[in-house]
Amino acid sequence: MAMKIQNKNSATVYSTESGKLCPDCNEPAAKCICRKKHVPPVSDGIVRLMRETKGRKGKGVTLITGVPLESEELKNLAKSLKQKCGSGGSVKDGVIEIQGDHRDMLEQELVSLGYKVKRAGG
Repeated sequence: MAMKIQNKNSATVYSTESGKLCPDCNEPAAKCICRKKHVPPVSDGIVRLMRETKGRKGKGVTLITGVPLESEELKNLAKSLKQKCGSGGSVKDGVIEIQGDHRDMLEQELVSLGYKVKRAGG
């Protein structure tokens, strides 16, 4: 076997055996251990509730921002809140969107979960 000399400025980016490789640990992207150490999103500790209709043809949604949770936990929270409201919604870029104006119910539910809640917007 020939010894391979690694240049500090070059790294394998893709391998036909395992696909994309992590540039830091040189492991397959699916098995990367260095990228899984995520830090929760930076927040001021206040969850904000707002109603918005922009870009939705006049249909209102309730937006919940500032929840200091990872993406999987945020999806689980959104699911439980949607069930409480009996409506649909989604999670986009760390913001929970719930169809309709459910600010009163959501405020009570988030306070009972231990979050400090403020209403934002009009």
